[in-house]
Amino acid sequence: MTAGLIAIAAAIAIALATLGPGLGQGNAAAKAMEAMARQPEASGNIRTTLILSLAFMESLTIYGLLIAIMLMGQI
Repeated sequence: MTAGLIAIAAAIAIALATLGPGLGQGNAAAKAMEAMARQPEASGNIRTTLILSLAFMESLTIYGLLIAIMLMGQI
């Protein structure tokens, strides 16, 4: 019984940890492309900021994966 609940908790953790950053990354990329189209001369700064923000968003997914691995270690 508890092993099943832990497995479900791990699945929920990884699902939520990938859903939020995935939506955020798509939104950030869309806005960055829009900004580059409006101001091509600032595309270097926009690209640098986008890559940095995508790295921070991806770290949230890695934290969710870490929690799911820790939960699976309890089984």
